[in-house]
Amino acid sequence: MLDLPHHSHSFDFAISIAAVHHLSTPGRRIEAIISILDTLKPGGKVLIYVWALEQESSRRGWTEHDEQDVMVPWVKRESKKERRAAAEAGHKPDGQSIDGCDKTFHRYYHLYRKCELEHDVQAAGGEVVEAGYEKDNWWAVATPNA
Repeated sequence: MLDLPHHSHSFDFAISIAAVHHLSTPGRRIEAIISILDTLKPGGKVLIYVWALEQESSRRGWTEHDEQDVMVPWVKRESKKERRAAAEAGHKPDGQSIDGCDKTFHRYYHLYRKCELEHDVQAAGGEVVEAGYEKDNWWAVATPNA
């Protein structure tokens, strides 16, 4: 994201879905947006989605009073093939999976506050054309400044 392999001014449209919020500093997030904006032709646009801090109605329940930088667990469930192989090796299934075979990874997220994405786009030299909130995400459509 910070060093995209595309030539400058190559695309009419770009998307960044659930990616920028994984960068751990404001500078790196802005640098990623600069990198994306650089790939756009004059008049090109980018759609950026990031996780919102304001998720009171979701299962996560984060509010504007919570920390913005969090580690979120993600469980990698073993496949049917992996379960069969474990069973053949003598492991006993517990109904859905073999005990101890699922793996939990913790992923870093910066949860964006209202208007923070727009600020980062502007700091990256972009202009916000449209922005909003949808399903626990902030989003913005932006274009590079001329």
